[in-house]
Amino acid sequence: MTDLVFENGTIVIDGGPDGGRRTADRLYVSDGRIVADAPAGADRTDLGGGWLLPGFIDTQVNGGGGVLFNDDPSVETIRQIGAAHARFGTTAFLPTLISDTLERVDQAMRATEQAIAEGVPGVVGIHIEGPFLNPARKGTHDANRFLALDAESIALLGSLKRGRTLVTLAPEMCTPADIAALAAAGVIVSAGHSDADYDTMRRAFDAGVTGVTHLFNAMSPLHHREPGVVGAAIENQRIYAGLIVDGHHVAPAALRIALAARPHDRFMLVTDAMSPVGTDATSFTLQGKTIRIRDGACVEENGTLAGSALDMATAVRNAVEMLGLDVAEAAGMASASPAAFLSLADRGSLRPGARADLVWLDEKLMPRGTWIGGVPASAG
Repeated sequence: MTDLVFENGTIVIDGGPDGGRRTADRLYVSDGRIVADAPAGADRTDLGGGWLLPGFIDTQVNGGGGVLFNDDPSVETIRQIGAAHARFGTTAFLPTLISDTLERVDQAMRATEQAIAEGVPGVVGIHIEGPFLNPARKGTHDANRFLALDAESIALLGSLKRGRTLVTLAPEMCTPADIAALAAAGVIVSAGHSDADYDTMRRAFDAGVTGVTHLFNAMSPLHHREPGVVGAAIENQRIYAGLIVDGHHVAPAALRIALAARPHDRFMLVTDAMSPVGTDATSFTLQGKTIRIRDGACVEENGTLAGSALDMATAVRNAVEMLGLDVAEAAGMASASPAAFLSLADRGSLRPGARADLVWLDEKLMPRGTWIGGVPASAG
């Protein structure tokens, strides 16, 4: 494995808020890890005045490179999705299965285990978004596939032998005991596609829900007499909330209000990406529905949003331009925050000892190169 030195740019070691971020003039990589001293004979990369950031971690990736995980939950699909998103700085991701049969969930979980065992670059687990959702907030999901949690499904969701399992469910469609059972099995539980009221959400957080999937979207809104899922999530200072910053899913002003109310390190940038990312496609098929890309948004014929055409580099750039964050803080939401949410201790920063998962952006925050474990995954 080639040793590396990066120089002549702004190198963000940590992307945390409130003065916690640190920068360096040079970064050294040896044997796939960040090291404190320059390795002898290392290859040098001139950053050209750009940025070197911790690799992006995306917890919600439905597809990319022309393929969708639901269409073919296989190792090869995971490989294609990872390769497509690596071009935009994603060094770790959860292939995401939207609501489907338990047989399909099982197939997707087994494919994820195999992909991790084979060393497919970037894959660190699976996100199972549904089918335990509320039809009132179904979004683009097929409500005919929705199920109630039971002992069989809880056992299945807790069966992944490699990597992390993230499950999005509607807390009002199950019990706090169900949530506690999933958490006890090592599942990371997130609330989404939910019409829960404020009190139900509070009980769900107490039972083991630690995240909210795409805050504001497909959930009961904040009303001054009925705070709903959004109000409970914004009030809570501990849980992690995913944000789709594409200018379509949520008005930037609403995102800025949420950011003003909670610690920034408890927000995560996510893409909710569909198959067109990394391609020139202008439409695709999702579970029998034709989805078209209009002005950068993925929409059904009736105008319902259906995932996104967003990549993580663009999400970081949008967080800077639309939300007024500095680059290091936006990068922290794309790296340190999801790493903490998923308990990936050696990712999300460029401290010595961490994995050499890196993304190089130019001065305009356009992607120039990606390294996963010190190995080039994309270079411009």
